[in-house]
Order: sequence, then structure tokens, then C-alpha cells
Amino acid sequence: MPGLYFEEFTVGQTFQHGIRRTITEADNVWFSALTHNPAPLHLDAEYMKNSEFGQRIVNSCLTLAFMVGISIGDTTVGTTVANLGWDEVRFPKPLFHGDTIHIETEVLELRDSKSRPDNGIVIFAHRAYNQHDVLVGECKRSALMMRKPK
Repeated sequence: MPGLYFEEFTVGQTFQHGIRRTITEADNVWFSALTHNPAPLHLDAEYMKNSEFGQRIVNSCLTLAFMVGISIGDTTVGTTVANLGWDEVRFPKPLFHGDTIHIETEVLELRDSKSRPDNGIVIFAHRAYNQHDVLVGECKRSALMMRKPK
């Protein structure tokens, strides 16, 4: 199991995730349709031609999903009890069809769970960059993690 247990994380630990992902038009249209998001900025090329971007932008919820999803293989797969929430979610620059993202994760905080002594809480910072190393997304994620079996 590639996920780390609570005790295996250290504050300041950083992961440069090896998976890179080129975001396609199909990804963006499918995700927007699947989540019932009809916003023309994601779906309507004609509408966006005269916008400040000149083209459709990738749904930010898809960016968030990739940002977290790409990270779990190196950090939490199989050792997470639950995702407790996301905070401070930001998208400082847009993603466009054809952009390739890469993700880094930093461990910000570790604390014992007060209600679940067999678990601990890890606060992660996830950051997404495009192929030009421009920051396109960031968030803090709180995860309830398993402790090492005794």
C-alpha cells in the first residue's frame, strides 16, 4: 500500500508527484456536464471568443479534483479514514484545453484526533502548476489518517 500512515508524515515534507496530466476538451466538457454545470465559460467556444481569455477555461472543480486526485497515490491511498475538508481553495490563473498540470503537496500540520485516538489529522497544501510552472490552483486539505497498526 503506497499511502503513508500518520506517523510517517513530517511537517514541511514535500512531494513532487510524478503524474502529469494534459487537460483535454473532452475532460472539461464531460466533467461540466456530469456535474450539471452549464456555465458558458466552460462549454461555449463562441461565447468565450470575445472574453478576456479568448477561449473556454477549464472548470475549476475539475482542477481541484485533479489536484487532490493526483496527490493521493504518493500520500494517502489506503491509509485515509476520511477527507475532512478543503480550505483556502484558490485558482490564481486559468487552465485551458491542452494545458498539462503537475502537482506538489506539502505537509503543513500534524495533530492528534481528539475524538479518534487511533487516528491523526494531516493538513496538506496541494498546488497545481501548468506546463510553464505557473501556479493555477492551490488548496489546503484536512485528512483523517490511520496510525500504524500495533
